[in-house]
Amino acid sequence: MTVGTEHEYSINDEHFTALPVSDQIIKSICGRFTGEIRFGEVNLGKELQKTVIEFVPRVPASGPVALEAMLVQGIRKFYHVFPDRYHLLGLGMHPTLTPDRAVVWDHDEGEYYQTYDRLFNIRQHGWLNIQALQVNLSYAGEKDLLMQYNRIRTLLPYLVALSASSPMVEGSLTGAMDNRLIYYRQNQKEIPGICNGIIPARLLSVGEYRRAQEEVYAELRARDAGILCEEWLNSSGLIIRFSRNCLEIKALDEQECIRSDMAFVALVAALLRCPVLPVESDHDGLLSLTETAIRKGTAGLRPELEALYRRAWEQATAEERQYLPVIEDRIARGSLAERIADRFRKEKAIIPILEDMAHCLRANTPYGME
Repeated sequence: MTVGTEHEYSINDEHFTALPVSDQIIKSICGRFTGEIRFGEVNLGKELQKTVIEFVPRVPASGPVALEAMLVQGIRKFYHVFPDRYHLLGLGMHPTLTPDRAVVWDHDEGEYYQTYDRLFNIRQHGWLNIQALQVNLSYAGEKDLLMQYNRIRTLLPYLVALSASSPMVEGSLTGAMDNRLIYYRQNQKEIPGICNGIIPARLLSVGEYRRAQEEVYAELRARDAGILCEEWLNSSGLIIRFSRNCLEIKALDEQECIRSDMAFVALVAALLRCPVLPVESDHDGLLSLTETAIRKGTAGLRPELEALYRRAWEQATAEERQYLPVIEDRIARGSLAERIADRFRKEKAIIPILEDMAHCLRANTPYGME
């Protein structure tokens, strides 16, 4: 199995005001406006909102060490080119951004964005203020695909709890730990089949997946939106990317640094090797657990997470065990969202917290584990 990741970071000034300049950054590097460029060991890419830039390892890898090396090199290169001009920030949402300050990419692919806007109104947090860590896992044939798919869907609530990093919206705590998913799961509510409430149903065959996909495509065509009939349309927490021969996990909030991101890669890889896992499999049960994870983070699922961690450690390779202590720390001391919320309640100031988060990314050091 090979793995690839995608990392979305907001672009900020020194006061952590989000800057809609991804196009200017790309142009300053390559001399033109384009959606993706080679940048050392990573590709830099645009997102819908120009306040966010994406880092993707140039090639998939067999494990987290190689991925981490490529991504760290990319972050270092970025700061070498732009040493003090921009400050990159992870987290599932920018904690103070308002949608009116986010600018939509306007150099190519405008027909897609216009169609999305006509159907769903993209001028909202669920489109313009979400940052995900996406994990892509290769599969070897349909049997392997189905095994991984059905295993990962049962893990999604626990991964959501661990990765929650978006407790604040427009400068205020909301009480929820994963506000990104609250907005994300509603951003295409007019066609519910696109997102499926984050948790997909158990899959018995690839044909079943394709038939469900075609039902959504038919509804889009009926709305004169056939341009969106592509495999990337699916916005569930787990989708199949047939063109890449991989599964893509979309439910995770972006973390504060690459090493923390790689801890999730290690965790998922180890859990996929377990013969059996102490997890819920019923769809309604998974939806209920996901709601708990969104609202409470690790605090709502700690005993279950501790049991999963023990299984992961038993099955992990020596390479993966280098990263799993980050997960253990999140379970014991709370997700990033829980820590940010606790600190903000005490200090009543968000900028010092964001300065620390940006430093974590630049130094590749998990928060609280310096």
